[in-house]
Amino acid sequence: MEILHEGLEILCESAILMFEYIGVFILIISGIKGVYNQIRRNPYTRLELAKGMALGLEFKMGGEILRTVGVTRVSEIGMVAGIILLRAALAFLIHWEIKTEEKECEALDKNCKSERE
Repeated sequence: MEILHEGLEILCESAILMFEYIGVFILIISGIKGVYNQIRRNPYTRLELAKGMALGLEFKMGGEILRTVGVTRVSEIGMVAGIILLRAALAFLIHWEIKTEEKECEALDKNCKSERE
């Protein structure tokens, strides 16, 4: 039984690291694309940046959820729960920003189409 427990612990730690690294990688790539799009004056920069941040945050949150598997003390549970709540609040705000930006982009697209006609 101890071998299975150790195997689960190793698997979870590896998955946590993988999710964390993927999340950080997505955030970095999204930031670089955001700077590039801002320089090119792309009107969809904020929308694309927000979507990249949301995706990266989802991977980071997945890592935190997996971290709860190995939690054994009440103080650790509180800390992990706080991190998950903070990231969930950030995800909510980013998704709200995405919806707002999508509405603005739709309005911009409609204005561009009516000007061409």
